[in-house]
Amino acid sequence: MNKREFVKTLGGASLGLVFSPSMLSRYMAMPHAELAQDEAFWATIRGKYKLTPEYINLENGYYSMQAEPVLEAFIGHVRSINVQASRYMRTKQPDDKLRVRTRLAKMAGVTAEELIITRNTTESLDTVINGYDWKPGDEAVMAAQDYGAMLDMFKLQARRHGIVNTVVSLPLEPQSDDEIVQLYANAITPKTRLLMVAHLVNITGHILPVRKIADMAHARGVDVMCDGAHAFGQLAFRIPELGCDYYGASLHKWLGTPLGAGILYVRQDKIAGLWPIYADESMADTDIRKLNHTGTHPVHTDLAIDDAIDFHETIGVERICFGLEQQLLLRGLCVPDEPLVRNSRLLIIIENLNQKLECPDANIQQRYHLTEREQMVIIYLMLGFTNKEIANRLNLSEYTVKEHLKRIMQKTKTTTRTGLLARMIFPAPQTEIPELLFREESFTVTGLPIANTGS
Repeated sequence: MNKREFVKTLGGASLGLVFSPSMLSRYMAMPHAELAQDEAFWATIRGKYKLTPEYINLENGYYSMQAEPVLEAFIGHVRSINVQASRYMRTKQPDDKLRVRTRLAKMAGVTAEELIITRNTTESLDTVINGYDWKPGDEAVMAAQDYGAMLDMFKLQARRHGIVNTVVSLPLEPQSDDEIVQLYANAITPKTRLLMVAHLVNITGHILPVRKIADMAHARGVDVMCDGAHAFGQLAFRIPELGCDYYGASLHKWLGTPLGAGILYVRQDKIAGLWPIYADESMADTDIRKLNHTGTHPVHTDLAIDDAIDFHETIGVERICFGLEQQLLLRGLCVPDEPLVRNSRLLIIIENLNQKLECPDANIQQRYHLTEREQMVIIYLMLGFTNKEIANRLNLSEYTVKEHLKRIMQKTKTTTRTGLLARMIFPAPQTEIPELLFREESFTVTGLPIANTGS
């Protein structure tokens, strides 16, 4: 993007909310690699977020707070719509929504005729799952690490229509893209109609080879639906590069919009084949808007998407991802009491991804002879899940989860959940675990931390 396009995209007003003209001119001239490590630039960005002094928020995966310029613009939209009331809804709202849709579509690299604004990723992807004309015996492929809401929706189709869900388990330390592609390929049969794949897995941070998986699935006549909840706004890409037929994402995560904003992309030739959840006879079968009939909704959220894109492009996703000499993984490990309470122990470790570390993902299976199921229990434990929550995710009884934990602790020579998590960070039995990790501290934990490795 050249300077003229940059200024045209953002507009002088939005830039003035973040940088002074002299600072803007300087930053636009800087290479991405240099700007990515410019502390003054990031200090300015950081200053646009209002943080509470009561706790340290380590989770942005559920919902990322709006930057102050976006929040103020959103409040302004609420006030403006409130004054205009029905007149706005009848005269301006359709054009404004089309304008925002068009801008989002451009950001995603697709046409406005292939994209609608939804409330979140769950709504987007469940619209697709529910929209298939399923027949008894039809099959769908997904991973155990996929988001629970979509897994539940597939289970509902199995109960309602008699489809068969084939669930694979992603390896914690894949040796190549081909290993992942083959895992999905092995699950496909002549009856498979739809394959769901995460762009960025929310519980592990793995970025999956979506294009290779999509090409493989298409060669076998299978459609591909991609969960982009944690990729859109965080990674630099365009949806067509992925080769998927459907793509859903939440905008209130990494794009920083107000709560309740998402997108659904449907490839043009796939629109007619989806049944809408709510009827709208005014829309043709080939019009993607047939999937977006939600009745009256908070239109000021749609308007604030524009402001969030302005702020996001002021930073630039390329500046976030480009040219970093050191890629770091921040692990925030919540150790809840039973049942889960707000005050819990918290372990934090920062790892340099450019080094081959003795980290749990790489070595625990070989060192402690853990089964695939035991590894999944550990992953959910590291995310702060209780035994009951782990049981629900893995379709096990709570008793079975407790038995898995007993065997894991026996294998790792630990006796507590805190000790087990510490052993995952310092896996060698002979390694001395710092006493600091066991010091009793009280933290107010908001939500569950998500490991995110970046790319």
